[in-house]
Amino acid sequence: MASPGMEQLFDFQRLPKDPLNLILLLLYAPVGLCLMLLRVFIGVHVFLVSCALPDSPIRRFIVRVMCSVLGMFVKENNPHLRDKNVKVYICNHVTQFDHNIVNLITSCNTPMLDCPPGFICWARGFMETGIPSSRLELTEFLRQYCSMQGSLPLLLFPEEDTTNGKAGLLKFSSWPFAVTNTVQPIALLVRRPFIPANIEESSWILELLWTFFIPFTVYQVRWLPPLSRQDEDSSEVFANKVQELLAKELQLVTTQITRADKAEHLKRKRHVAPHVNSSQTLSTASSTISPGFLGANSFADDAKIAAMAKRVSEVLPDVPLSIIKYDLKKTHCIDTTITNLLEKAEEMPSGSGGASDLLSSSIRATTSGSTPALKPVSNTFEKSPIDRHLSLQERKEALYEYARRRYLEKHGPNQHSCQ
Repeated sequence: MASPGMEQLFDFQRLPKDPLNLILLLLYAPVGLCLMLLRVFIGVHVFLVSCALPDSPIRRFIVRVMCSVLGMFVKENNPHLRDKNVKVYICNHVTQFDHNIVNLITSCNTPMLDCPPGFICWARGFMETGIPSSRLELTEFLRQYCSMQGSLPLLLFPEEDTTNGKAGLLKFSSWPFAVTNTVQPIALLVRRPFIPANIEESSWILELLWTFFIPFTVYQVRWLPPLSRQDEDSSEVFANKVQELLAKELQLVTTQITRADKAEHLKRKRHVAPHVNSSQTLSTASSTISPGFLGANSFADDAKIAAMAKRVSEVLPDVPLSIIKYDLKKTHCIDTTITNLLEKAEEMPSGSGGASDLLSSSIRATTSGSTPALKPVSNTFEKSPIDRHLSLQERKEALYEYARRRYLEKHGPNQHSCQ
């Protein structure tokens, strides 16, 4: 099976694309809002109960029933495979509440990564580890924790970040497999109607409110047999074996995409410039796009654009540089830009005002007095569309031929103008 790409591993849009599901979601929205408000009130009581009662099977049962009222249904498969002597559980990561779900089944601790300790860390059910300077330091801390008598098992997510749980698994980090030599894999499946279980770059509070809004979310926890490291296996080899096992159980694909790759992909998506409609007229663009915006475009080579704009300016010296650079950013070709500017000048009617008249008058001033003789053009409006088109085409060809000849005189015929 082919390895999925970034867009298949994560969900970036919350609302469904299917029109039928979107209509059903809109019809359900009034009910969902009322349900969300009610569940927020109940959720406060669930939090208080979980804080007041000591950790025990009775407490987990009560909280699990109350979470069902909140729309979070938990199913457990193969509970007989759970080994109470194993100190590390390894699970795939789908939502920001996976550790809470597993805690409804069995007591365990999940260290909070890359977050300072405090009330929020404690309230969300994470184990405070301070701020370790490296994964090596964190591994040593967890190794000492597991060696303590009576310590609860650790629930670790070697993907270190969430996926949509539909296409593949992120590459497992090796540090969780250096804590102990025996781990127990847990396969987690999350299903809910209408919307995805998790949206990238969404806060945990927003995800919690959407969980309360949706009628139900089903979490299916599957226990797999414990797996021990072979003597010759490194932590990375051991991690790959567990990843393959979980992917096979979940019917997913293992990938080489890491948490860092995901972060870089999200960063690029945030900085993609909005697409400019190619049919937008030059007059509108020049009045709305400022030079500051052009300079901020990280995907354009400013030095190359400036050099090309200088050459165009030598052929059409009266045209503003901002207009030349804007067209070059779209074409990346000197000849094409000169053609576009000449065509725009001919197509724009006189007296339209603003940048349109500026561009038209600039180009006509550049070519006046030296433009090749054109056929006499009637001052009257031609009745035939063919005659009007031929008249316009002749003027454009004459202007373009003059500009091209002037460019070749300056730079020679062997210069490459399109890059």
